[in-house]
Amino acid sequence: MSEIAIERGAERSTERGSGLGRWLRNPWRRPVFLAGFTWAYLAWSILPVLIAILFSFNAGRSRSVWQGFSMRWWTGDPNDALFHDPALRQAIVQSLRLSFITMIIAVPLGTMFAIALDRWHGRPAKTANFGMLFSFVMPEIILGVSLYLLFTNLFKGFVHLGTGAQLLGLITFQLSYPVIIVRARLLTIGPEYEEAAMDLGATPGQALWRALLPLLFPAIFASFAITFADTIDDFVTVNYLASTAASQPLSVKIYSAARGSPTPAVNAAATFMLISTMMAIGVGFLIYRVFSRGQRSGEAGAGVTDFVNA
Repeated sequence: MSEIAIERGAERSTERGSGLGRWLRNPWRRPVFLAGFTWAYLAWSILPVLIAILFSFNAGRSRSVWQGFSMRWWTGDPNDALFHDPALRQAIVQSLRLSFITMIIAVPLGTMFAIALDRWHGRPAKTANFGMLFSFVMPEIILGVSLYLLFTNLFKGFVHLGTGAQLLGLITFQLSYPVIIVRARLLTIGPEYEEAAMDLGATPGQALWRALLPLLFPAIFASFAITFADTIDDFVTVNYLASTAASQPLSVKIYSAARGSPTPAVNAAATFMLISTMMAIGVGFLIYRVFSRGQRSGEAGAGVTDFVNA
């Protein structure tokens, strides 16, 4: 019936007027302008990235003239290639170190914070929630400058610039992501599974561990992926809190090199960051789909069933 109504509406609209005016008055016409604007925006956004990736495989030193395909700036050049340049290799290691440690610490803390905010009510809970959201919406440059002044003046005897200070800054900034994601998942779950587990004899801790946490796995893994992807290309916080060149991650190296006379190895470094980010998001999405599919197919109460069987 809906298709018939659409066809009749199209026929009635085409009966009135002619030419361009009739086409503009037709509410069932194809959204040509919207589709064109969308494709133009995608081209404007993606084309520079594709060009940067392409020139990371350039055979020559030029970053504007294509001179043939080569892996020179990845592994071929013995001195300037991405994986042969000691400074770039150190920056890759530092980026991965900061990303993994931040992810491992921030996500569990954010998960516990989200559960606490979900159970905690009253004015203190609202204050804690506002503090969490405040760090989420605060411009990163303000957070970076504030932490730099804090660590170099008030806490200079306890926290030194470098990897430790960078981790504290990144964890502070990234903590809000798992809190928001896990809280959104908690709102869709409700307290029913934990109450059912406790009705069957589980303690509150057992109900949390065996009934609630399995339901939170999709949100937790999504938080891991987003935190890793957002940390590996962070620039502002890690730049302010870096000490020596050994503590500068790949994003800072790319920024510093781009202001000089860079080789296509900089494009290779940027491509490496893009691939790492896409891989983290892809793995997180696949794990999310696997756990979500299992819960939709009736495995959502597996923790409660396992407790009963135990």
